[in-house]
Amino acid sequence: MQSENNQNEQAEEVSAETETMPSLEESLKQAELLAQEHHDAWLRAKAEGDNIRKRAQEDVAKAHKFAVENFANELLAVKDSLEAALSTDAPSIDNLKSGVELTLKQLTSAFGKSNLQEINPVGEKFDAHKHQAISMIESEAEANTVVAVLQKGYQLHDRVIRPALVTVAKAKS
Repeated sequence: MQSENNQNEQAEEVSAETETMPSLEESLKQAELLAQEHHDAWLRAKAEGDNIRKRAQEDVAKAHKFAVENFANELLAVKDSLEAALSTDAPSIDNLKSGVELTLKQLTSAFGKSNLQEINPVGEKFDAHKHQAISMIESEAEANTVVAVLQKGYQLHDRVIRPALVTVAKAKS
């Protein structure tokens, strides 16, 4: 009788375990639902990544397109001054000279605001990164020193956009 009770208890335990454990089909359905959720989340993340990449490309394109907008706005004042000088009916030499000087100040100010700096290296050591030597002449100055600037150079921030054309002193023979 005791073995019969043990068998009944074991049968009840097995049936209780069967009731608490999901069937294989239910487990498969849950796994499929979970896999579908993960797939949907992956697709959303991928789409979001694509959207971020597209927005970044558009931002870069706009930055390239409108990079000189501030500089262009500064140059408009210079253009207006030049047009005003030319529209004068009877300009005198003094008026033209003062107008050109004012326009040059406006242009220099626009260059400064845009970090466009002049390279005028008279008396400096020759630097092949910033200067282009046109000729060498004997001079009282130390060898490889810039003695004359034929055309000023310019740099934007730290990048040379036009080297200065210079004459360099050579060692006396």
